[in-house]
Amino acid sequence: MHDDDQQDQAVGAPEIVAVREAHRLDEAALATFLGDHELLDGPLRVEQFQGGQSNPTYLLTSGEARYVLRKKPPGQILPSAHRIDREYRVMHALRDAPGVPVPAMRAYGEDESILGTEFFVMDYIPGRVFSDPGLPDLAPAERGTLYGAMIDRMADLHSVDVDAVGLSDFGKPHGYVERQIKRWRSQYEASTDAPDANMIALGDWLADNVPGDVAPAIAHGDFRLGNLLVAPNDFTVAAVLDWELATIGHPLADLAYACMPYYLPQGIPGLKGIDGMDLSAAGIPSEADQLARYRERRGIGPIDDWPVFMAFSLFRIAAILQGVYARAKAGNASNADALAVGKQATVMAECGWKIARNAG
Repeated sequence: MHDDDQQDQAVGAPEIVAVREAHRLDEAALATFLGDHELLDGPLRVEQFQGGQSNPTYLLTSGEARYVLRKKPPGQILPSAHRIDREYRVMHALRDAPGVPVPAMRAYGEDESILGTEFFVMDYIPGRVFSDPGLPDLAPAERGTLYGAMIDRMADLHSVDVDAVGLSDFGKPHGYVERQIKRWRSQYEASTDAPDANMIALGDWLADNVPGDVAPAIAHGDFRLGNLLVAPNDFTVAAVLDWELATIGHPLADLAYACMPYYLPQGIPGLKGIDGMDLSAAGIPSEADQLARYRERRGIGPIDDWPVFMAFSLFRIAAILQGVYARAKAGNASNADALAVGKQATVMAECGWKIARNAG
């Protein structure tokens, strides 16, 4: 029995389930691969993490050894999506970066004949995941601590010297937001036969209001509470997860994305919003508090074009959710709840367009 088995039953413990039929692996081929990389410590057991809408993620247990496997999903996927090679590279590059905890990378499987798609293996780190930004299972002081830790880890990531960690060629240093608008508009259009009017209007507005460049940084691309692995016994961040969208880009895109729950209504399934909560009573910092904490930790001045970054975040997540919905209809999304979650794309587009209209 593993020492963290009790933790696995605790509040916030990731849900581990039997491997879904659509995501079954050739376990014999996987065992051979692990053995070749000296990662086996006995018979192999494979289970799947429930949650996340993109790359299937598995828990591998072999004797006392535990690892996590991430792989591209099966079936037809959109161009440039599910770049687990980039995910592997950025986490490996950040292995010694101060303030940015990541799991140790163990092996990369580029030969698709092994498991059907590319994959990688990394260390398993015990911890908890809190995907609901309202943090209903925590006390007010604990909520405030975790929200602060999220901002601190993000600011530390954005302070990493890109050249020093070998990621100078990981993305284009300028024009990030403009490229992202084009990318997600293209991905959205490829995922639907009936584009939403709010999404079209929002895309047009963003194209006309692209913010200026700043010093480039490593942008995680999906930085939020649900992608932080929280330590089992306190509210420090044990690891930052899910790096497939990482690139060299505008750091404020990450900050806006993490602040998105402030603009989404509380209590609607799939939206994960806190708009309408009594934040002070809940112990959750306000958006202004989070922005001030980020600025102080990074030593930067006032943030310009904040409504543009927030509207862009909603535009991007709407496009991502539309892709989730399209994959769910095709039967190859990685989460059993993907159909329900994907339908929230229209709500995200509506919220983003409201911000754009109010900004003028």
